[in-house]
Amino acid sequence: MTPAPLVHVVDDDLDMRQSLHMLLRSVAIDARVYGSADEFLARYREQPDRPSVLLLDVRMPGMSGMTLLKQLRLEGAALPVIIITGHGDIDMAVRAMKLGARDFITKPFSAQKLLDRIQEVLDEAARDTDAQVRSEGAARRLEGLTKREREIFERIASGQSNKTVAHELGLSVRTVETHRARIMEKLESKTLVDLVLLSMEHKAVKP
Repeated sequence: MTPAPLVHVVDDDLDMRQSLHMLLRSVAIDARVYGSADEFLARYREQPDRPSVLLLDVRMPGMSGMTLLKQLRLEGAALPVIIITGHGDIDMAVRAMKLGARDFITKPFSAQKLLDRIQEVLDEAARDTDAQVRSEGAARRLEGLTKREREIFERIASGQSNKTVAHELGLSVRTVETHRARIMEKLESKTLVDLVLLSMEHKAVKP
């Protein structure tokens, strides 16, 4: 069972933290609040993986929101981030987006619009996770193919005919047909469509 989503709120303004916490809990979203970037990092690293979003203020004593965003990216964290700030400008928004922020919202903001955006980001993150799982599963299945079978698989999955594959690889059509049958058996695929879908899943999260 997929764990319930969690929203992290990092803001040095106590009133803002409490306000956001109450807003999120009012729609049954689990929320945890932190007064500093350092406090968040210390607790976040101890927590198990679960669908999450980080609402992050920019200007804070100690580590700024932008520095925290950079740190998360350096650590390879996939946590989606929504920047919330009362001091935003275009240059800051561009820098945040380049560091992987999903959105940049300036205060004051509409509570409903913020909730809608949080849900959208959670949905996007869930789709990304599903795609990653499917891609890793496809990669494991493809590991069972030989180098020659992989070459033939990739060409067939891209829509090439047996005759074209045979010509490009310098093989007979019969040899390609034999390899194709073995590939279908190894991958437990019954049709060409199955092979195409497997290829798409494997490439789904590739840059």
